[in-house]
Amino acid sequence: MHPILFEIGPFKILSFIIGPLTIHTYGFFVAVGFLTGIYLATRQATKEDIPSQKIVDLGFYILLASIIGSRLFYVFVNPSYYMSNPLDIFKIWEGGLVFYGGVLLVIPTVIWYVRRNNIGLWKTADVFAPSIAIGHAFGRIGCFFAGCCYGRIAESLPWSIIFTNPECLAPTNVPLHPTQLYEAGGEAINFLILITLRKYKSFNGQLFLAYILIYSVLRFTIEFFRGDVGRGFITENLSVAQGISILMFLGAVIGLLILRRKKAKS
Repeated sequence: MHPILFEIGPFKILSFIIGPLTIHTYGFFVAVGFLTGIYLATRQATKEDIPSQKIVDLGFYILLASIIGSRLFYVFVNPSYYMSNPLDIFKIWEGGLVFYGGVLLVIPTVIWYVRRNNIGLWKTADVFAPSIAIGHAFGRIGCFFAGCCYGRIAESLPWSIIFTNPECLAPTNVPLHPTQLYEAGGEAINFLILITLRKYKSFNGQLFLAYILIYSVLRFTIEFFRGDVGRGFITENLSVAQGISILMFLGAVIGLLILRRKKAKS
C-alpha cells in the first residue's frame, strides 16, 4: 500500500548533505502500538500497586527483545539468504519479523526483569496482556501498509487487496487475502475479550495465558491464508508458526489448569 509514510529533507549540515529522512509506515504503527500499550499497562499497574516506572522500563526491554527475537527467528528460518547478504539482517523496515520469535526472547527477558525488581511475574504478565494484543494489532496494520506478511492469491474474494506500490513487499497487481487485517482485527477482538475478562479474573496469570490461548488459535487459522513462503515450514502443509501455535495452545491450557488448581488449594 504505502510503505513510506513521508520523507523529510535532504538536510545540509555544514558542508554535508544528509537525508532525506524516511519515515516508514510500518515503523510508525509499531511506535503507535508500543506507546498505546505502555499507556494502558501503566494505568492498570497503578491500580494494582505496581510502580508505573517499572512497567515503563520493562516495556522498553520487551520492545527491544521482541524486535531482536522476531528478527533472529526470521533469519533462522531463511539462513541461505542472510548468509549471502549478512547486512540485510539489520533491514527490519523491509519486513521479516516473526512474532513468535519475539515471544521466545521476551519471556526470559521478562522473567529476568521481574525477579531483579521483585515484582510478581504472573501479576505483571496480566497487566501487559491486553497491551500486547492492542500493540500487535497496530503492528499488523503497519504490516499491511508495508506489504509484508501478505496473503495467498484470492481472485474471487470480494474483499481481496491489490498492492500496486512497487516499493511494497507483497506481490503487486494480483488480488490477495488481506491477512494483515485479519490478524489486526483478531487482535483487536482479543484485546476486548481480555479487558472484559479482567473484571472476572480469579487468579494471577489468567489474562496472560488467555491471551496466549486466543492468539495461538488466531495465528494457526490465519496461517492457512498466508502467502509469504519465507516464514518457514515444518511440513508442506504445516508452517513453523502453526507448529509453535500448537505448542503455545497446549502450554496455555496446562498453565491455566495448574494456576487454577493452585488457587483452589490456597
